[in-house]
Amino acid sequence: MNLKTLSREAKRKGIHLLATGDCLHPLWMEEIKGAVGGGGDGVFDSDGVKFILSTEVEDRNRVHHLILFPSLDSVKEFRGRVGRHSKNIDSSGRPFLDMNGEEIASEAADVDALVGPAHAFTPWTAMYAYHDSLGECYGDAPIHFLELGLSADSDYADRISELHRLTFLSNSDSHSPSPIRLAREFNRLEIREFSWDEIRKAILGKGGRRVVMNAGFPPEEGKYNRTACTSCYRQYHIREAEKMKWRCKCGGLIKKGVKDRVEELADCEKPVHPPGRPPYVHMLPLAEIMGKALHFSPLSKTVQRRWSELMKRFGSEIHMLLDADMDEIGRVASPAVASAIKAFRTGGIKVIPGGGGRYGEIEIASDGESIRTKGRQRRLVDWMS
Repeated sequence: MNLKTLSREAKRKGIHLLATGDCLHPLWMEEIKGAVGGGGDGVFDSDGVKFILSTEVEDRNRVHHLILFPSLDSVKEFRGRVGRHSKNIDSSGRPFLDMNGEEIASEAADVDALVGPAHAFTPWTAMYAYHDSLGECYGDAPIHFLELGLSADSDYADRISELHRLTFLSNSDSHSPSPIRLAREFNRLEIREFSWDEIRKAILGKGGRRVVMNAGFPPEEGKYNRTACTSCYRQYHIREAEKMKWRCKCGGLIKKGVKDRVEELADCEKPVHPPGRPPYVHMLPLAEIMGKALHFSPLSKTVQRRWSELMKRFGSEIHMLLDADMDEIGRVASPAVASAIKAFRTGGIKVIPGGGGRYGEIEIASDGESIRTKGRQRRLVDWMS
């Protein structure tokens, strides 16, 4: 998980801009400075891939916040301001700050950083896990976006009217450069160049710059989508979980799922997308689709080898999944993999919902059968028209 490896894998995935993560950690910052050369406006190049300075912090209420910085000086100043509130800022990539959300957001604003709740709906360490509103968490401090997380999409979030004013980001943590982990969720920005000013405008929706697409897991694929036991993963109707006082029959803890939490918070019966809200394209990692088709683990050597071979032919995973010609895929990939990609594009993939900390599972329909309720996926370029 160094810059060189991330750059190499981002190119194969089809990603042009990554967030560094962990930029408050002194050793990681030294590597970043080595790539930047001590300068830069917050966006720097490493082996042909751009990076933006970012970190995630945990507040005293266990809520996680995502912060994007305009420069190295901004990171340094923020670290100086909050360092006295943290005992592990020198040892943890995601430090704990003995501050509340309003205090953290205010300090971020004072160094011209952008801030918003990370994976806002998950039942652990998320804003809506511990608060019922933005104001309850952030008070009067400015926030600039909301990160949806793997178990939610725009349809979920836009049932909550207080979120209509915010830009949604579909990012995901990457604890490995593996193609099944890196950029599981991503955003497409309409910008003129890779600079902090342009990216800031896109996130804020100013000057004609904007987020034009969110892409990520179908919510059901996320590991906290449904209310479920965190030990045996048995799923529960929320009323049943309440009656059982959130203890499973196995004795484990039942955790409320994102779907049920959104139902509690929603003041719109159906999603109400405000003007300018971009489409959300449901994506699945190609390695996961291939693994299902070939009856191997997505992380197996067989799948990883065949994935690498396909990347040499098609350039990137995103291009192959959404835009490459199916006839060409049929000539290069095995029949099982080609059929699985066709099923993905035409609505032939069903997701068995996850919950309690276990990811959902996918089923691939046979040729001619459609089991996805929302219809076919469109090509990436279709969203731009």
